[in-house]
Amino acid sequence: MKRFKCVLLFVLCMTALFIVGCGTKNTGGAEGAADGSGTETVTDTAQSGDNGNATLADTAGEEAAGNTDDTGGKESQPVEILVGAAASLQNSMEEIGKLYQAANPNVTVTFTFASSGALQEQIEQGAPMDVFMSAALTQMTALEEEGLILDGTKKELLENKIVLIVPKDSELGITSFEDILKAPTIALGDPESVPAGQYAEEVFTSLNMLEDVKKQANYASDVTQVLTWVGTGNADAGVVYATDAMSTDAVTVVAEAPEGSTSRVIYPAAVVKDTKVEEAARAFVDYLADKEASAVFEKYGFSLNQ
Repeated sequence: MKRFKCVLLFVLCMTALFIVGCGTKNTGGAEGAADGSGTETVTDTAQSGDNGNATLADTAGEEAAGNTDDTGGKESQPVEILVGAAASLQNSMEEIGKLYQAANPNVTVTFTFASSGALQEQIEQGAPMDVFMSAALTQMTALEEEGLILDGTKKELLENKIVLIVPKDSELGITSFEDILKAPTIALGDPESVPAGQYAEEVFTSLNMLEDVKKQANYASDVTQVLTWVGTGNADAGVVYATDAMSTDAVTVVAEAPEGSTSRVIYPAAVVKDTKVEEAARAFVDYLADKEASAVFEKYGFSLNQ
């Protein structure tokens, strides 16, 4: 009996140990399963991150594609063209600038109007300028020789005429350049910087009158100032371009420079070498020779240089 009890106790102990062992095994399996599940979650998150990066890249590609136009080129960016033009071009160039901007909304054309010599000096001193249009070949040629004009961009676009003007109500009886000395005060462009003044000196030199004219001359900083002086009666006569005289009713043209008394009045345009917007500047100079711009120049009295 005592032996039977011992055997029974042994069996019960073994059974208990077996049950405890199974419980421990199951717990380890569950923990292993949990660890396996955690690893898979991190992997999935990493894959999800890669997919996110791919999505961002795709979005960037779509945005880049959105910045191109229908022809596959880059969308036009705003650009400003700085144009230095002779004072006698102001009316025509301002109208041309508006037409050009209407056809090219991304382009702004900003003008500086002054004597050709003053503009030449500004370019020589490094002032920002993309396009230069002079009232004479002299200033353009000087800049070319100094290497300040972009090769192959110069166009000799227009021709003008030199005329003698008097105030509308003048009673001095001036009818020709030979009569100029009847005017107590003569308005001329400064020949040091104003092409119209240089042409005037050519005319009076050919007539052997230059020294006498100088004694009665007042010199203006540009041809527009000459026109103003005569139009307001502050000068009794003056020499300007035919296009300037057309722009006001305050003066009367009494004579055109005698044939052969002056060189041809040619207006060239070109791209300045130091331009930062070469492509846009070239396009604008090309436009100045286009039919639309030419029609505007002719409207203001210029002749096309053939």
